[in-house]
Amino acid sequence: MVVTLLVVCVILFIALQLEEKFKVPSPLGLIGLSFLAHYLFAGIPMITGDTEHFAALVLLLLPVLLITDSFELTVEDLKEHGLSLVYLAVVAVSLSVGLALLTADTLFGEYHLSFAAVIVLFAMVLATDPVSVVSIFSNFELPHRLKILAEGESLFNDATALIVFVFVGLYALDGGELTLGYVTEISLIVIFGSTVLGVILGYLGLLFMKTTENRIAELLIVIMVGYGAFEAAEFFYIFLNMFGGHSHLHLSGILSCIFATITLHHVMSKAVATDDEKLKKEEAELQFESSKGDSSSNVIGFMFNKIRATVEERNRHLRTKEDIQLLAIVANTILFIAMAEIINLDLLMKYSTEIIVMFLATTVIRALMMAKFAIITNKTTKMTNVNFRWWGVLTFAGIKGGLSIVMLMMIPAGFEHIEMFTAVVVGVIMLSTFIYSGILIALIGKNAEIFRQEKEEEAH
Repeated sequence: MVVTLLVVCVILFIALQLEEKFKVPSPLGLIGLSFLAHYLFAGIPMITGDTEHFAALVLLLLPVLLITDSFELTVEDLKEHGLSLVYLAVVAVSLSVGLALLTADTLFGEYHLSFAAVIVLFAMVLATDPVSVVSIFSNFELPHRLKILAEGESLFNDATALIVFVFVGLYALDGGELTLGYVTEISLIVIFGSTVLGVILGYLGLLFMKTTENRIAELLIVIMVGYGAFEAAEFFYIFLNMFGGHSHLHLSGILSCIFATITLHHVMSKAVATDDEKLKKEEAELQFESSKGDSSSNVIGFMFNKIRATVEERNRHLRTKEDIQLLAIVANTILFIAMAEIINLDLLMKYSTEIIVMFLATTVIRALMMAKFAIITNKTTKMTNVNFRWWGVLTFAGIKGGLSIVMLMMIPAGFEHIEMFTAVVVGVIMLSTFIYSGILIALIGKNAEIFRQEKEEEAH
C-alpha cells in the first residue's frame, strides 16, 4: 500500500509538472504515466486489476468528481444557459441514440444486435468525462459562455446517458416493453425527483454549515451532502418502502449529487460575495476613522477585528473549494492508474475494427448534433450563438470516461455480446482520451488569441 501511495503521488506530481511547464493536459499525462507505471511494475495490479473492481472504484470516487465539477456551475449560469444545456445534455443525447438505432445494422450487422442492445451500447459510449474537459480548459483563456456550454454539457450528459442506459436500455434488455408513455413518464419522474431530492439535501447541508466555523468540518459537510445525495437517489426505493410502498424505483445519483452541490455552492458563493462587500465597506470605514485625528485606538482596533473576521470567513469558503479540487485530482489519478490495469491489449486488438467503427460513428454523430445545436442557436435570441470555432470545441469536448465502465458492469453477466461491448467501450475511452484531447488542444491553441478577445468582450 505504501508503494501504491508513492506511485500515485509521483504520477500526479509529474503530470502536474507536465501541465504547468508544457501545457500537457493532466488527463493525458496521468493516463500515459499510468500505463508506464503499470508496465514498469510488470503488470502487477496495484489498485484493482479487473473491470468489476474498477467499476466499484469509479462508484466510490465519482461523487467527489461530480462535486468538483458542479462547483464550476452557478445558478446564474443555469438560468442563462439552461435552454442550451437541456438541448446539449438531453435532446442531443436522445437524438444520438435515435440515430444509432437507424445505423446499427450498417455498423454492426454481423452481430444482429437487438433494439435494446443498441441502446445499451451507444448509451455507454455517449457518456462523457467532465474532468478531462475542465482540465484542458484550465490551460487556456476561453469565453465563460463557451466553458459553461462544454463543461455543463459534459456534466449533465452523464446523467442523461445513465438514465437512458438504465431505465430504457437495461429495462428493454430485461424484457420490459418500451412505449412512448413509459419513456416519458420514467424520464420525468427520475429527472424531477433527482433534482428536488438534490436541492432538499443541499439546503439540509446548509443548515449543518451554519453550525460550524471550522474549515475541515465545512469540507466534510460538502462531501457528506454530495455523497448523501448520490446514495439517497440510488436507493430511493428504500425510502418509498419505509412508508408502505412496494417499489424498486431509484433515481439518478449523478443528477441528485449535481443539484445538491450547486445548491450548496450557490449559497456559499453568495456568502463570499457578501463578505467581499462587507470587506470593502469595513475598509472604507477604517480609512475614514484613521483619517480623523480624534479617533481612538479602541475604535480602530474594533474595525481591524471586524475586517479580520470577514477575511477569515471568506477565505474559509474559498479554501473549501480548493480542498475539494485537491481530492478530485487525487481521485482522478487513482482512476487513471486503475484504468491502465484493466486494459487487455489482446482483447482490444481482437475487436479493433469494431472499436474504430464505433469511435468514428460516435464522432460523426456528435459532430452532427453540435452542428444542429449551432444552427438552432443562430436562429434564436434565447441561446448563446455558437460559431464554427465553438462548434469544433464542443464536438471534441466529448471525451469519454470511467462512468462507461460502471455501466458496463451493470449489464447481465450472461449477455451474449458482453466481450465485444467491453472491448468497444474501453477502446473508445482510450481513443477519445488521446485523439479528442489532442484535437481540442490544437483547436483552442490555434484560436487562442480570438478566444482571449472573445473573453475580454464578454467581460464588457
